Amino acid sequence: MNSYDTKIGIKSWAEEDRPREKLSAQGRRALTDAELIAILIGSGSRDETAVELSKRILHHYDNDLNKLGKASINELSNFKGIGEAKAISIIAALEIGRRRNDFETKPTDVISSSKDAYNIMRRHLVDLNHEEFWIILTGRSQKVLTKELVSKGGLSETVVDPKIIFGMALQHQASGIILIHNHPSGSLKPSQNDVYLTKRLSDAGKILGINIMDHLIISDNGYLSFGDEGII
Repeated sequence: MNSYDTKIGIKSWAEEDRPREKLSAQGRRALTDAELIAILIGSGSRDETAVELSKRILHHYDNDLNKLGKASINELSNFKGIGEAKAISIIAALEIGRRRNDFETKPTDVISSSKDAYNIMRRHLVDLNHEEFWIILTGRSQKVLTKELVSKGGLSETVVDPKIIFGMALQHQASGIILIHNHPSGSLKPSQNDVYLTKRLSDAGKILGINIMDHLIISDNGYLSFGDEGII
């Protein structure tokens, strides 16, 4: 190997190209996603720099930070040069970013639209690789009483027991229920089971005097409201 083919470590880079120094001198917005991740990783290996390793990881996830945010510790640890500690650092940083975004759109305590329900539940349901079913319970003034996880499922569905849902509603003396579940696939199209379950719960709610106010499907692509779409 001649000198033109020799790998150059970050310490040998021009100072303005080193991620830490670049951030200090030019500010955080001057850095690419790979450079920011390289700072989290701290070091690469004998074969590649931290930036090159970060680029390789991002390329695997189509340069999509949302996809990277779904990665598990074990999944990230499969990359050569990424151990458990570095994987945890990446996951923790992305989670902090997600929580900051949630804080900037702080949920309301009163449900006046489907967007209010979405803002309350978004942080719980994005970036999941499995399906979860939640409910928001409200009082007569549509004030949020609580939000509860009803069940967890696989990649495509979760089993929901109406007795559990109405049991929770009666326990909190709720007058309204908003149903929420996620689609890990990213699709916002309701399945036949989604529509059937909503109708079944709505009919049961009428008998108990508890209104099924809406049913939201949430994915990384946004949300769909049964109420807004006239499905409920």
